[in-house]
Amino acid sequence: MDLLEYQGKQLFARHGLRVSSGQPVTTVQDAVRAANEIGYPVVVKAQVLIGGRGKAGGVKLAANENETLEHATNILGLDIHGHIVRTLWIEHASDIASEYYASVLLDRSAKKPLVMFSVEGGVDIEEVAEKTPEKLIRHHVDPLTGLSREEAVKIATDGGADADVIDGVADALVALYEVWIEEDATLAEINPLIVTPDREVK
Repeated sequence: MDLLEYQGKQLFARHGLRVSSGQPVTTVQDAVRAANEIGYPVVVKAQVLIGGRGKAGGVKLAANENETLEHATNILGLDIHGHIVRTLWIEHASDIASEYYASVLLDRSAKKPLVMFSVEGGVDIEEVAEKTPEKLIRHHVDPLTGLSREEAVKIATDGGADADVIDGVADALVALYEVWIEEDATLAEINPLIVTPDREVK
Protein backbone atom coordinates (compact mmCIF):
# COMPACT_ATOMS: atom_id res chain seq x y z
CA MET A 1 0.00 0.00 0.00
CA ASP A 2 1.41 3.38 -0.99
CA LEU A 3 1.00 6.25 1.47
CA LEU A 4 0.39 9.90 0.67
CA GLU A 5 2.94 12.32 2.12
CA TYR A 6 0.80 13.35 5.07
CA GLN A 7 0.06 9.72 5.94
CA GLY A 8 3.77 8.96 5.85
CA LYS A 9 4.53 11.91 8.12
CA GLN A 10 1.92 10.81 10.63
CA LEU A 11 3.50 7.36 10.59
CA PHE A 12 7.01 8.79 10.98
CA ALA A 13 5.90 10.90 13.96
CA ARG A 14 4.62 7.78 15.73
CA HIS A 15 8.13 6.33 15.44
CA GLY A 16 9.82 9.40 16.91
CA LEU A 17 10.91 11.14 13.70
CA ARG A 18 10.65 14.92 13.76
CA VAL A 19 8.14 16.20 11.21
CA SER A 20 6.75 19.64 10.42
CA SER A 21 3.31 20.37 11.82
CA GLY A 22 0.49 20.29 9.33
CA GLN A 23 -3.07 19.28 8.49
CA PRO A 24 -4.64 17.32 5.59
CA VAL A 25 -7.63 19.05 4.00
CA THR A 26 -9.99 18.40 1.09
CA THR A 27 -11.59 21.83 0.56
CA VAL A 28 -10.35 25.37 -0.07
CA GLN A 29 -12.16 26.61 3.04
CA ASP A 30 -10.44 24.01 5.23
CA ALA A 31 -7.09 24.87 3.64
CA VAL A 32 -7.49 28.51 4.68
CA ARG A 33 -8.67 27.53 8.18
CA ALA A 34 -5.71 25.14 8.63
CA ALA A 35 -3.20 27.73 7.42
CA ASN A 36 -4.57 30.34 9.82
CA GLU A 37 -4.32 27.83 12.70
CA ILE A 38 -0.80 26.67 11.82
CA GLY A 39 0.57 30.16 11.21
CA TYR A 40 2.25 31.69 8.17
CA PRO A 41 4.19 31.07 6.08
CA VAL A 42 2.77 27.71 5.03
CA VAL A 43 3.33 25.32 2.17
CA VAL A 44 0.29 24.11 0.22
CA LYS A 45 1.11 20.62 -1.09
CA ALA A 46 -0.81 18.38 -3.47
CA GLN A 47 -1.21 14.86 -2.10
CA VAL A 48 -0.79 12.40 -4.97
CA LEU A 49 1.03 9.09 -5.30
CA ILE A 50 3.56 10.32 -7.85
CA GLY A 51 6.69 12.43 -7.91
CA GLY A 52 7.25 15.73 -9.68
CA ARG A 53 4.54 17.65 -7.83
CA GLY A 54 6.60 20.80 -7.52
CA LYS A 55 7.41 21.03 -11.23
CA ALA A 56 3.72 20.45 -12.03
CA GLY A 57 2.60 23.34 -9.83
CA GLY A 58 1.43 21.17 -6.94
CA VAL A 59 3.60 22.72 -4.19
CA LYS A 60 3.27 26.42 -3.38
CA LEU A 61 4.42 28.72 -0.59
CA ALA A 62 1.77 30.99 0.93
CA ALA A 63 2.63 34.01 3.06
CA ASN A 64 -0.95 34.98 3.95
CA GLU A 65 -4.61 33.98 3.73
CA ASN A 66 -5.13 35.35 0.21
CA GLU A 67 -2.21 33.35 -1.16
CA THR A 68 -3.45 30.20 0.57
CA LEU A 69 -6.89 30.72 -0.98
CA GLU A 70 -5.36 31.20 -4.42
CA HIS A 71 -3.02 28.19 -4.23
CA ALA A 72 -5.61 25.83 -2.73
CA THR A 73 -8.10 26.80 -5.43
CA ASN A 74 -5.55 26.19 -8.18
CA ILE A 75 -4.14 22.91 -6.82
CA LEU A 76 -7.33 21.09 -5.79
CA GLY A 77 -8.55 19.25 -8.87
CA LEU A 78 -5.20 19.68 -10.64
CA ASP A 79 -4.15 16.78 -12.88
CA ILE A 80 -0.56 15.80 -12.06
CA HIS A 81 0.62 13.16 -14.51
CA GLY A 82 -2.81 11.50 -14.54
CA HIS A 83 -3.41 11.85 -10.80
CA ILE A 84 -6.19 14.25 -9.74
CA VAL A 85 -5.47 16.20 -6.55
CA ARG A 86 -8.26 15.66 -4.02
CA THR A 87 -6.31 16.25 -0.79
CA LEU A 88 -3.91 18.99 0.26
CA TRP A 89 -1.35 18.98 3.07
CA ILE A 90 -1.04 22.39 4.71
CA GLU A 91 2.30 22.54 6.49
CA HIS A 92 4.20 25.22 8.35
CA ALA A 93 7.07 26.32 6.12
CA SER A 94 10.37 25.29 7.66
CA ASP A 95 13.45 27.45 7.36
CA ILE A 96 15.88 25.33 5.36
CA ALA A 97 19.67 25.44 5.44
CA SER A 98 20.20 22.12 3.62
CA GLU A 99 18.14 19.35 2.05
CA TYR A 100 19.33 15.76 2.41
CA TYR A 101 17.87 12.45 1.22
CA ALA A 102 17.37 9.23 3.17
CA SER A 103 15.66 5.94 2.38
CA VAL A 104 15.50 2.27 3.36
CA LEU A 105 14.44 -0.46 0.96
CA LEU A 106 15.02 -4.13 0.25
CA ASP A 107 17.84 -4.84 -2.19
CA ARG A 108 16.40 -7.99 -3.74
CA SER A 109 19.61 -8.95 -5.53
CA ALA A 110 21.64 -8.80 -2.29
CA LYS A 111 18.71 -10.07 -0.19
CA LYS A 112 19.49 -7.41 2.42
CA PRO A 113 18.05 -4.10 3.57
CA LEU A 114 19.69 -1.15 1.85
CA VAL A 115 20.06 2.28 3.44
CA MET A 116 20.66 5.15 1.02
CA PHE A 117 21.74 8.65 1.99
CA SER A 118 22.70 11.76 0.05
CA VAL A 119 23.35 15.42 0.80
CA GLU A 120 21.69 16.15 -2.55
CA GLY A 121 18.08 16.00 -1.36
CA GLY A 122 14.97 17.76 -2.58
CA VAL A 123 15.32 16.43 -6.14
CA ASP A 124 14.64 13.12 -7.86
CA ILE A 125 17.16 10.72 -6.37
CA GLU A 126 17.45 8.96 -9.72
CA GLU A 127 18.94 12.19 -11.06
CA VAL A 128 21.55 12.20 -8.27
CA ALA A 129 22.38 8.53 -8.89
CA GLU A 130 22.90 9.24 -12.58
CA LYS A 131 24.73 12.57 -12.50
CA THR A 132 26.68 12.43 -9.20
CA PRO A 133 26.68 8.79 -8.02
CA GLU A 134 29.51 9.50 -5.58
CA LYS A 135 27.06 11.64 -3.57
CA LEU A 136 24.69 8.72 -2.98
CA ILE A 137 25.84 6.41 -0.19
CA ARG A 138 24.50 2.83 -0.32
CA HIS A 139 24.90 0.70 2.81
CA HIS A 140 23.66 -2.87 3.21
CA VAL A 141 22.42 -3.80 6.67
CA ASP A 142 22.63 -7.19 8.35
CA PRO A 143 18.93 -8.09 8.76
CA LEU A 144 19.67 -10.08 11.92
CA THR A 145 21.28 -7.21 13.81
CA GLY A 146 19.59 -4.23 12.17
CA LEU A 147 21.01 -0.74 11.65
CA SER A 148 23.29 0.23 14.55
CA ARG A 149 23.87 3.81 15.58
CA GLU A 150 27.57 3.39 14.70
CA GLU A 151 26.62 2.35 11.17
CA ALA A 152 24.22 5.30 10.89
CA VAL A 153 26.94 7.73 11.98
CA LYS A 154 29.31 6.25 9.39
CA ILE A 155 26.67 6.57 6.65
CA ALA A 156 26.09 10.23 7.54
CA THR A 157 29.83 10.91 7.70
CA ASP A 158 30.67 9.09 4.46
CA GLY A 159 27.78 10.88 2.76
CA GLY A 160 29.22 14.28 3.58
CA ALA A 161 26.67 15.51 6.12
CA ASP A 162 27.78 18.65 7.94
CA ALA A 163 29.74 17.69 11.06
CA ASP A 164 27.37 19.45 13.46
CA VAL A 165 24.32 17.50 12.24
CA ILE A 166 25.82 14.01 11.88
CA ASP A 167 24.21 12.91 15.16
CA GLY A 168 20.83 14.25 14.02
CA VAL A 169 21.11 12.50 10.66
CA ALA A 170 22.13 9.26 12.37
CA ASP A 171 19.10 9.48 14.66
CA ALA A 172 16.86 9.98 11.63
CA LEU A 173 18.39 7.01 9.79
CA VAL A 174 17.95 4.69 12.77
CA ALA A 175 14.33 5.82 13.20
CA LEU A 176 13.66 5.44 9.48
CA TYR A 177 15.03 1.89 9.57
CA GLU A 178 12.74 1.18 12.52
CA VAL A 179 9.76 2.42 10.48
CA TRP A 180 10.77 0.19 7.57
CA ILE A 181 11.09 -2.91 9.77
CA GLU A 182 8.12 -2.45 12.10
CA GLU A 183 5.68 -1.35 9.40
CA ASP A 184 6.82 -4.09 7.00
CA ALA A 185 7.45 -1.45 4.32
CA THR A 186 8.87 -1.92 0.86
CA LEU A 187 10.31 1.61 0.82
CA ALA A 188 10.62 4.22 3.58
CA GLU A 189 11.88 7.54 2.24
CA ILE A 190 12.43 11.11 3.42
CA ASN A 191 13.02 13.61 0.63
CA PRO A 192 13.97 16.14 1.68
CA LEU A 193 15.41 15.45 5.10
CA ILE A 194 15.69 19.06 6.23
CA VAL A 195 18.50 20.74 8.15
CA THR A 196 17.24 24.00 9.64
CA PRO A 197 19.34 27.14 10.26
CA ASP A 198 19.20 26.16 13.96
CA ARG A 199 20.88 22.88 12.89
CA GLU A 200 17.90 20.67 13.64
CA VAL A 201 17.30 17.64 11.42
CA LYS A 202 13.70 16.81 10.52
